[in-house]
Amino acid sequence: MPPASSTSSQDAELIEEYCYHLAHELNRSEHTIRSYRSDLTGLASDLQSVPAQETDSIFRQLTLDDLRQWLGQLTRHGMSRTTLARKSTSVRQFMAWLVRQGIREDDPAARLVASKKASHLPDTLSQAQMRQALEGLEVRVSEADPKNGGPVALRNIAMVEMLYSTGIRVAELEGLDIDDVDFSRSTIKVTGKGKKQRVVPLTRPAVKTLDTWLKQGRVHMVAENHHTPAVFLGVRGKRIGARQIREVVNDVLRELGNTSASGVHVLRHTAATHLLDGGADLRSVQELLGHESLQTTQLYTHVSIDRLRQGYNQAHPRA
Repeated sequence: MPPASSTSSQDAELIEEYCYHLAHELNRSEHTIRSYRSDLTGLASDLQSVPAQETDSIFRQLTLDDLRQWLGQLTRHGMSRTTLARKSTSVRQFMAWLVRQGIREDDPAARLVASKKASHLPDTLSQAQMRQALEGLEVRVSEADPKNGGPVALRNIAMVEMLYSTGIRVAELEGLDIDDVDFSRSTIKVTGKGKKQRVVPLTRPAVKTLDTWLKQGRVHMVAENHHTPAVFLGVRGKRIGARQIREVVNDVLRELGNTSASGVHVLRHTAATHLLDGGADLRSVQELLGHESLQTTQLYTHVSIDRLRQGYNQAHPRA
């Protein structure tokens, strides 16, 4: 199973047809489509069966043994179990699609099994840490020059409050438009995975910081002659990008100095955990976060139980 020099034109065409199916028939996100394209292109480049002609498609000839050897090779090269599980899923769904399209008669990936994802609890912040983070952002607002750093400081605290208040994803915050905000009901309408929309409530602090940003910050940052509907803007006055949002959140986490938590999803994990700690119903949290499966939401109950156990061990004299 030597490495191929490149992906054949037939394989590349099949990959693009499948990505079109993901985008236009299944409404998968751009991020998901990029992952599938990368996984399948990597498979086609890593494997080379014994074709009758050099231009034959690898995907038409792959066997279960080929796929198992491929995963084994990736494992020996140190690939994580999480990535292996994702690649295995990509291949299984793609091969099943090939069968449905009549491109293959058999599905060699139907019995393909990769190592299960490593189970670990997500990083979260305590309520005290969250208060500290927001208070630090408030200090930046008070210290910033109203015309220069002021608008950016107002934007940053509004974004962090929104992420913590709602538990929405970065892509959902990035895509938020002014018309999606309903101040009369203190809600926002977000578009999640699969372009599914849901209405999410806002906390009072989130409403306050968002209103202040829109009235006192956004007007100073919007690009001249560029009438964007976006709620949050980047330094060039156009819709903010996911990278800029991540930089803001990572900066907030670094400023805390008392947590190893990292990554923008920390605020989403923290929001879910604090809701469950406060007695929120699991189904309500599932709807709030936009999870398709309740099993995904249940992960946060383990975080709450873990915290309860830590507190118990510290407080109980016989623990």
